[in-house]
Amino acid sequence: MSVVHRPSRWARSALFCAGIAFSAALALPAVPATAAPPPDDPSRNPAQSPSLTDLLTRLQTLYQQAEQATETYNGTQERLDKERATVDTLNEQLVQQRSAVQAGRDTAGALARRQYQNGGVSPYLRLLLTDDPATALNQAHVLSQALGSQAALVGRLQDAEHKLGDLTAKARASLDSVHRLADQQRRERDDVKARLGDVEKLISSLTGTQLDQLRQLEEQGIDQAQQALLASGALGADNLSASALGRRAISYAYAQLGKPYVWGAQGPNAFDCSGLTSQAWAHAGRPIPRTSQEQWARLRHVALGALRPGDLIVYFSHATHVALYVGKGRVIQAPRPGGVVRLTPMAANPILGAVRPDA
Repeated sequence: MSVVHRPSRWARSALFCAGIAFSAALALPAVPATAAPPPDDPSRNPAQSPSLTDLLTRLQTLYQQAEQATETYNGTQERLDKERATVDTLNEQLVQQRSAVQAGRDTAGALARRQYQNGGVSPYLRLLLTDDPATALNQAHVLSQALGSQAALVGRLQDAEHKLGDLTAKARASLDSVHRLADQQRRERDDVKARLGDVEKLISSLTGTQLDQLRQLEEQGIDQAQQALLASGALGADNLSASALGRRAISYAYAQLGKPYVWGAQGPNAFDCSGLTSQAWAHAGRPIPRTSQEQWARLRHVALGALRPGDLIVYFSHATHVALYVGKGRVIQAPRPGGVVRLTPMAANPILGAVRPDA
């Protein structure tokens, strides 16, 4: 189950200009690079004034916090779904086990009644009176064996029922724990969204000139970070070809260009960052973890110099953002609230590293 949050009205106008990256305020871990210092004459570039720079820094921080909280919430929701499935499976097994125990008890009761009915006559007298002593002896032996085996079976079934009941209780306790964790994560996410809303109101109050300056500042920071990355040689020759699965993932990602970023969305009409990458690889035939943190933790890491199209680029120190590498230093990503799935330079955010889903 995904929680989908629609972007507010300002998102499609004001924040389209502001953007998530603002790389001027950040440095790439793999390639130290920052935006150029502001010009000597502040009047030539008012967007570099301290008040606006502080606003952009605060916005960048809040976006990162919001995405981290959302990815953590998505991971908790994934755990919650798995716990629910586990409890459902255990409950089904418990019902089946109880039915088996009851059937065993019924069979054992029938055998006991039959033995009681046959037990009214002494075994010795029965042997003397029967026309076929061998058959009577064999029936008594089989009946005795069946009753003993059935009693042992009922005992085993009862033990299994008790163990399964304990396991189900533990699973339910685990489910309660995850519910509490999900509530906590939701509160944290909502808190970040509230603080983000304060900054959004400030941005929506800016003039058209200021928004243009914000756009220029963003593009300047990204361009400088991208140039530094390419000049560093960290990407190597960048001449590797995508795998067959990688080509399918890339094709899927290209087909999503222009669709809006929505928190918690996994398509088909909207995506968040890891919703896009996980769905791209799922449609390629290789399911991967849902969240950027799990993608970073569970998929094989590759050096930037060994990148091939289809690999995932993970951003920020807590692995809170992810994009799909398509080659030549570019990625497809669902960038931020108010934005759309787009093709961007891979240095649009501080790079943590890269992982390969089909290693």
